[in-house]
Amino acid sequence: MTLDQEDAMRRRQLLLAGMAATGASMMPSSVSAATRPDSSTQIVRALYEPESSASISLRQLRQFLAEAHSQFTAAQYQDLGEALPGLLGTAQATRDAMSGRSREEAQAQVARAWVLATELALKQHSDVAWPAADRALAAAQASGDPVVEGEAARVLAITMRRAGRPAAGVDLLRRTAGSLAQNRDTVSRAVGATLLMTAAYTAACGRRRSDALDLMTGAADAVARLSGTSTQPRERLFTVDATAAQADLYWIGVHTALGTPDEAVPYAARIVPGQLPTVERRARYGTDCARMWQRLGDHRRTLEALRFTEQVAPEELRRPALRALTAELLYAPVTVAGVREFAERTGAPPQ
Repeated sequence: MTLDQEDAMRRRQLLLAGMAATGASMMPSSVSAATRPDSSTQIVRALYEPESSASISLRQLRQFLAEAHSQFTAAQYQDLGEALPGLLGTAQATRDAMSGRSREEAQAQVARAWVLATELALKQHSDVAWPAADRALAAAQASGDPVVEGEAARVLAITMRRAGRPAAGVDLLRRTAGSLAQNRDTVSRAVGATLLMTAAYTAACGRRRSDALDLMTGAADAVARLSGTSTQPRERLFTVDATAAQADLYWIGVHTALGTPDEAVPYAARIVPGQLPTVERRARYGTDCARMWQRLGDHRRTLEALRFTEQVAPEELRRPALRALTAELLYAPVTVAGVREFAERTGAPPQ
């Protein structure tokens, strides 16, 4: 059995185990949600009841994907969920109508569409992220593009972590980052650096402190080597950019997950939120700071960080993780002025 075959078998074993562990809970959480299919339902439909779509040109497909990507980076998750079935159906129809190099490029677009689907499912903590990530990586491998394969490996590793298998996720990310580091082009090396950041956070969630700090230090070093104008990628990456600000953002998450949120504070202080490249990343800054302050027991600053997230990306506050964080703040021993109104406004569930 080849290494690729072993990886494919391992992915499918983890897929089945992860879906069994997390269960299938994709029912709408409110009456208003019931009137409009949630994004997980849309992704399930794209997986198992794909739309019958006509093929289009590669140029049109790239534009279609760029529009969906813009919805994700703008934190317009409901709109993205509604667009995904059509995007995935069209991308796959376009791929099936092509051959040779054109087919490989179409495979890359299919992979990136499934990456977006996985990212959206992960935002909702939905188990549908597993099959979406598996399809992303399969299409990425078929494309022959190591950058796209790195992007797909990243979201698959996150699903591994969510299913309680952080060690497997770290191994996948470390191996993929090592392969990308051997390439000369700066985009490959930049994606490799983002994989190390994700690996560091994954290791931190698994309480592997030494690995987490070593991986994050390696990621920061890789970003520093890319920071010169002669080596910086000319375009933003499809997923997370390899910049000093992104590294600082990951340091916040790593230290908070390791139980040392006080060490995250200096990294949070030196980030200028408005300079982060997308709405989604600015919302992630607010979310990570909220978690950091919550772990430090500073409820006032926790609420301030959540309000910042609401201001830049209102849909973020509907995510299960942030609704749970708001509920924790609502029922904390020390009451913060305004928290009840905030919880009602953002739909935090009672405990």
